[in-house]
Amino acid sequence: MPRTVWIARHGNRIDFVNPAWFDTAQRPYDPHLSEDGQIQAQQLANRLVGEGITQIIASPFLRTVQTAHAVAEKLDLPLKLDWGLGEWLNPEWMGFPETLSPEFLAKKFPKIDLSHPLGVPNYPETWRDCLQRTAETSQRLVNSFPADNLLLVGHGASVLGTAMGLIPTLQEIDIKASLCCLVKIVENGDKWKLELNGDTSHLTELETVIRFN
Repeated sequence: MPRTVWIARHGNRIDFVNPAWFDTAQRPYDPHLSEDGQIQAQQLANRLVGEGITQIIASPFLRTVQTAHAVAEKLDLPLKLDWGLGEWLNPEWMGFPETLSPEFLAKKFPKIDLSHPLGVPNYPETWRDCLQRTAETSQRLVNSFPADNLLLVGHGASVLGTAMGLIPTLQEIDIKASLCCLVKIVENGDKWKLELNGDTSHLTELETVIRFN
């Protein structure tokens, strides 16, 4: 059976719904899912039932952990965290990313498997650095789990980079990466083939409707 790599972006985030949240947040660069984002995460989980996923790996930012954990609970699989899938560490957007510790996250999200090497953030990075990092991460993960179907949960930037890492002919403009979308890439001999591109058919409300107040 050919292997499959699913790539998902996190659901809607609280600062997209309530921009003022940023002003008083303890960790302003690590927003949690909004209420509708939690619904999106559950709809994503429901969509992936029966797809044969055997490994779930996510960025360690809270919004991606929440999204991936909903799937991990639904599929009864462990959740691994990996900085390689993290947000673009753009110094014009954010300071050094202050995320919750893996140990704290594991207490709140019991499906987290702390045995997977988390790695470290390389702050700051350019856009090209981010695309290279995430491309190398998808290549590393498919090589690390050669018998598994993977779900990678990240951010808009990491959806682009991980897909391009598996299919080098893809360009940034070729990939759709809206909130809680799905990209499906299937092994085709010694190459990978894009079968779904930014699919949102599992969602009842799309980014164009819910992203901002």
